[in-house]
Amino acid sequence: MGSKGDMTREKILSVAEGIILQKGFSATSIDEIIQQSKITKGGFFYHFSGKNELAGALIQRYLVQDDKFFNSLFERADSLSEDPFQQMLIFLKLLSEAMADLPNGHPGCLVASFAYESMQFEEEVLALTAEGIISWRKLFLDRLEHIASRYSMKIEVSLAELADMLTAVVEGGIVMSLVTKNPDLLVQQILQYRTYLRLLFEGPTVPQLH
Repeated sequence: MGSKGDMTREKILSVAEGIILQKGFSATSIDEIIQQSKITKGGFFYHFSGKNELAGALIQRYLVQDDKFFNSLFERADSLSEDPFQQMLIFLKLLSEAMADLPNGHPGCLVASFAYESMQFEEEVLALTAEGIISWRKLFLDRLEHIASRYSMKIEVSLAELADMLTAVVEGGIVMSLVTKNPDLLVQQILQYRTYLRLLFEGPTVPQLH
């Protein structure tokens, strides 16, 4: 159980994230965050010196949550198969199901939101945003390299670009879903990427262990 201060800080971050995803960072005021958080102005400034420090805390929190989310899905996929290709296919299926289960669709990505308004942030916040994209590339690339070590490809493609493609599919799917108000588009794009992997990789190049 966290302290009262920790809970207040978390409440500020949760409220701020919701407003920013809905309105954008520049259109979100500290006064609005204070009002919706039901705290005093002093309470806000006890935790954050201003909007830029708040932005840094928000992006760090968002990336930690995403890391936990992706790793939990991979852990589940790993428990269901010992084959790296099947693990990736299961992960993508689990990811699509998790997105489909969101009651009102995906609320939006803080990384994308900050990228759109990059002129509003100091270099430290932008660096954290870039680190998030790079961490996703590494996470997915490690999986793809494991697949490529045991499976041949019908067409030679860059595994790093293939890893980035998954990030682009998810981020693009979120934008499409929000703009069209159709949450299914994100789910469909994830499943299309899954189909692409199935078409791209042929059978295993080494005997499978049983």
